[in-house]
Amino acid sequence: MTLVKFKNRPVNGDFNKLMDDFFAPFSSLVGNDVATSTNRAFGPVNISETENGYTLEVVAPGLEKENFSISLDKNLLTISADGKEDSGKSIRKEYKFQSFSRSFTVDDKIDTDNISAKYVNGVLTLNLPRKAEVKEATKQINIQ
Repeated sequence: MTLVKFKNRPVNGDFNKLMDDFFAPFSSLVGNDVATSTNRAFGPVNISETENGYTLEVVAPGLEKENFSISLDKNLLTISADGKEDSGKSIRKEYKFQSFSRSFTVDDKIDTDNISAKYVNGVLTLNLPRKAEVKEATKQINIQ
């Protein structure tokens, strides 16, 4: 048996992005409460369900909290970051800071007035609390 090694891979990361983009419309995160994102290239995201709502974590090391912009327009939550390169002389550069923007559809069950965010150790964490369920009181009808 002959083993063939490629110095240049015949299929690079573009194929993975193509497949991610192809399957993106079919995936939904957390049962339609938070739905698919639009830009999958940068700013990887973890979404988890908590007792009180959802937690969304964006991995973005090397940035400052001032680099981030978080906006909510109707039911579209957009997280963007402006990654600016150091203007100093580099001897070797194996990674770079890139700007990114991610958008998520937020369901009506999320209390948008109480969404909070914090940036610690390269991870931007957003807490998306659920709205408190309002149960209508049982109405008693008197018999005449």
